[in-house]
Amino acid sequence: MKKDHITTTTKAAETIKTDLLVYFAVEKKDKMPACDAAVKPQVEKAFELNDFSGKAAEQILFYPPDPSNISAARILVLGTGPVNKEKDKGAALDMLREAGGQVAKVCASVKAKDVVICLPPPKHLSPALADPDVSAGALAEGVILGDYRFEKYKESTKKKTDYLGLDAIKFVCSDNLESIRQGVEKAKNSAFAACTARDMANEPGNHWTSADFAAYAEQLAADTGLGYRCLEKKEMEQMGMGGILAVNQGSDVPARMVILEYLPEERSETILLVGKGLTFDSGGISIKPSAGMADMKYDMCGGAAVMCAMQAVALEKPDVGVVAIVPATDNMSGSKAIHPGDIIRHYNGVTSEVINTDAEGRLILADALAWGIEYFKPTCVLDTATLTGAVIMGLGHHYTGLVSNNDALVKAVETAGNLAGEPVWRLPLNKHYEKQIESKVADIKNTGGKPAGTITAAAYLLKFVGKTPWAHLDIAGTAWDFTEKAYIPKGPSGTATRTFINLVRNWKKGNVK
Repeated sequence: MKKDHITTTTKAAETIKTDLLVYFAVEKKDKMPACDAAVKPQVEKAFELNDFSGKAAEQILFYPPDPSNISAARILVLGTGPVNKEKDKGAALDMLREAGGQVAKVCASVKAKDVVICLPPPKHLSPALADPDVSAGALAEGVILGDYRFEKYKESTKKKTDYLGLDAIKFVCSDNLESIRQGVEKAKNSAFAACTARDMANEPGNHWTSADFAAYAEQLAADTGLGYRCLEKKEMEQMGMGGILAVNQGSDVPARMVILEYLPEERSETILLVGKGLTFDSGGISIKPSAGMADMKYDMCGGAAVMCAMQAVALEKPDVGVVAIVPATDNMSGSKAIHPGDIIRHYNGVTSEVINTDAEGRLILADALAWGIEYFKPTCVLDTATLTGAVIMGLGHHYTGLVSNNDALVKAVETAGNLAGEPVWRLPLNKHYEKQIESKVADIKNTGGKPAGTITAAAYLLKFVGKTPWAHLDIAGTAWDFTEKAYIPKGPSGTATRTFINLVRNWKKGNVK
């Protein structure tokens, strides 16, 4: 779908020719749902028959009579649930986002090429959604994210009858057109960024390498004016980036450190984002079991999140500076691969005993964090990575694990994740966990054993951030197989992308000290 095919209008909905016209009905306890007057007779009748109460995902689908003054081929009334009663803004936004995802599902079931959506008036929504641009944005995000599909390689099996997704979306409002237009525009920026992150993750390992990360970043910089830089293998060798170089030893594809910069001259502060770009993870010599190894093409979802967040940053031009770094390589078991027991030296001089070559993500992030902090001197740094299976054992597929050295930064990330429908859960970090990664032959070792595996991985990263406010997001449980929602497909979710975008949008000078 093209971004310019998503529009807003105050034109009367019934006069617009479309495959599907959508109205919403808000659940009210033991009462008829709140809905637009245009569909009140149908909702009233369905409510009286106990067929419809406005619960989330409940539907009334009907067809205007012919002849009729309604130009739509079909009309959908969709329940939102009790979004009028939800006090938490993040939860209320996610109810609307889910409703948007349900609209996309119905469009797929009836093979609608375009849809017209009548936005619910603020009086039908929670006070937490008083700003019409906010509610419109959540619905728009839900529809765009719910319409996502990846069929790039279905060349011989794709039939002409297959549904290829929506061509156009039009949002109808009675007033506040400019405000709603701005809300929808922001939703387009964040939703399309997340969809691009999903595309990257869906690419197979032989079609998405460190070179592809670099090519994407270079093209985005050329299109938007962002700064671009790529550290190649020779430069990293000269700099002493022993972590990423060690992981890359068994690979045929050179490692790269890909950097995108948005640094306006009068910026208030600078946020550094670092994302793990492990384009395929075999485990190296500590090889993974073959069952499930195909999913290891997703091990670059952290890198995808930070790269794609920069799409929105480039379009919205915030006051705060933002830099994204992706250390990119695969982890293979070639003849030159690093061995368990080898000792490496990171960019900042810290030596590490590599106990397990499958604990490689922290090795490549360490060099990126140390160099990025030294070079850009950011106000704060956030990294995200599909880092540990342990986080899935602890939090399942519902929360991203969060470890940090700064309470104020944690609060900002929690707020951003809540608004995005991408919740985070903070885990502790103290000297007891740091003791688990002490080595007898080097400064540290790259695993601390099975106990608290997510936290000890973060303890490793802590050695490379110094006193800079830092937050680590372990998305191993949420980057794919995330909580089932109408706007999240099976496979990669694009998680963390919209969290970072929200963090940047809501950044205030002095947020973190």
